[in-house]
Amino acid sequence: MPHHDLVIIGSGSGNSILDSRFEDQDVAIVEHGVFGGTCLNVGCIPTKMYVYASDVAETIREAGRYGIDATVDKVRWSDIRDRVFGRIDPISAGGRRYRDTECSNITLYQGHARFTGERELSVAPTDGSAATTVTADRIVIAAGSRPTVPPVIAESGVPFHTSDDVMRLEDLPRRMTICGGGYIAAEFAHVFDALGVEVTVVTRGPALLREQDELVTQRFTAVARERFTVHTDADPTAAEQREDGTIVLRLRNGETIETDALLIATGRRPNGDRLDVAATGLELTDDGRVPVDEYQRTPVEGIWALGDVSSPYQLKHVANHEARVVQHNLLHPDALRLTSHRFVPSAVFTHPQVASVGLREQDLRDRGTPYVVKVQAYGDVAFGWAMEDTTGFAKVLAAPDGTLLGAHFMGPQASSLIQVLVQAMVFGQKAQEVATGQYWIHPALPELIENALLGLPLAS
Repeated sequence: MPHHDLVIIGSGSGNSILDSRFEDQDVAIVEHGVFGGTCLNVGCIPTKMYVYASDVAETIREAGRYGIDATVDKVRWSDIRDRVFGRIDPISAGGRRYRDTECSNITLYQGHARFTGERELSVAPTDGSAATTVTADRIVIAAGSRPTVPPVIAESGVPFHTSDDVMRLEDLPRRMTICGGGYIAAEFAHVFDALGVEVTVVTRGPALLREQDELVTQRFTAVARERFTVHTDADPTAAEQREDGTIVLRLRNGETIETDALLIATGRRPNGDRLDVAATGLELTDDGRVPVDEYQRTPVEGIWALGDVSSPYQLKHVANHEARVVQHNLLHPDALRLTSHRFVPSAVFTHPQVASVGLREQDLRDRGTPYVVKVQAYGDVAFGWAMEDTTGFAKVLAAPDGTLLGAHFMGPQASSLIQVLVQAMVFGQKAQEVATGQYWIHPALPELIENALLGLPLAS
């Protein structure tokens, strides 16, 4: 029975733990899917490469407002797809090859891991050969998450896609229906609409991006309705496929949709339930996560966890932060480092972009927390005016003394602009200091933030 000093389950952010400081340890990596994890293969990186191409197409279509006549003559889907995966697939294969053949202290197990005891795993190879049982002094669970599929779709026999495979379509469909109202649905709706697909979005809730600040939710849903067909309060109750391949969805609101392709983007669930963690004495949280403390330790000695499998934030930058914490704590068990989830930013790379950090207005209102708010339109600052932007805004929330509590953006470059306020919140800078203590380049777009901060009705 092989024994290792350290076993890491998952080759995404968990793989980044291993650097030269682990060269004197016997390490194993277990991966049952494509090497490199969600972000590299089916998440952040390929989706943003598609988003960029779609942004270019959308910019061309909107060029007329600037006095430039331009059209999108053709979308070469296969070229777009092959540009993306022609870069990503070699990175994944190279990472696997490096760990498997060039790291003498690392053993790579290609298979699915299940706990059979405390710090004992059974690894079933993907080729169907006999499982191997391994033990370890320490184990890091970094097994990620997977798409959820509603039973009404999963049990219908109707063909469908998830974010795991939709980017590798052979051809663009004429019509696509996307089930879901969150960030994955919003990003793919933008991608496929901009590339010429007739997009319909179906969500069980009353609006899109409901996890965002209420103003973002309201305004984004309104913008989305101008681009796509949007059905709210309307999750599917039945699905079937006709002989000609057409997929028919019947919705809770009584409507029927006919489509050529179905994308299920109703969220992701942690993979902890596939690991038999109960064999170690671990119990998953009510929402299916592996429980960890502020040091990323599970309640079982010697077992750590990070990323989507354990974190309340399914974000790559959070997983990377947690991986760095685990790395330090594995190397320095007598000087443990804390995870910080104080100000976790997020962005939705749809059109328009959305970004947020901190508390939402509805959170502050529900808590009874005193606050002031300023909503600043893109179109009211010089660069936003030059862009002819009519929908974008920044919303800043602060305590009456200027302590920043939250920020929410909808508009061009939102994912970059918000970093100014992330930094200010992390380092405890108040609105007055951020607004007046530095120069803001005129007429650059960050003046949006300056004006929002100056517009807060703060106590004197």
